[in-house]
Amino acid sequence: MAARKGANAVEPIRDLKKIREVKNYLRQRSHRDYFLFTFGINSGLRISDILPLRVKDVRGVKYLRIKEKKTGNIRRVIITKALKEEIDIYTANMAESDYLFPSKRGNKPISRMQAWHIINSAAQACGIDGPIGTHTLRKTFGYHFYQQTKDVAMLQEIFGHSSPSITLRYIGINGEMIDRAMENFSL
Repeated sequence: MAARKGANAVEPIRDLKKIREVKNYLRQRSHRDYFLFTFGINSGLRISDILPLRVKDVRGVKYLRIKEKKTGNIRRVIITKALKEEIDIYTANMAESDYLFPSKRGNKPISRMQAWHIINSAAQACGIDGPIGTHTLRKTFGYHFYQQTKDVAMLQEIFGHSSPSITLRYIGINGEMIDRAMENFSL
């Protein structure tokens, strides 16, 4: 199966220091934009499933239940303690019916293109090289989930991929990284 171009051509942000830099950069500019980045890298959801969310979807719940736009599958995503704290702070003065990521133009969420611009501009400002876009959020979640757990089967299930090799390629685990890991291996 050949890798698709477009959204899947972007890379995760592998450097935790760079993630902190992006968060700080966005926090100084817009709480909404900071929260978009934070929500994306902590939920593993696609941008098409994040943007239409409203306060009532995330406030006071343990699990987020969504119907994925891409697959049509119902997905249940736990809201981690850290993400719950961010949600509580961000939504404190918002109405239940408010979009989490409201556009300044009318009662609707920001567009996918606006989200791309927010993420891409922040990455450039923080000196992150490589193709970056909205899918970077999901891939960053996946990369760091894998680095912390080393559980490709669990990540495959979270993402709904058909095989572990697709998941590893998706999060940017490549031949060079495998070579480095194997270099000093000995039995």
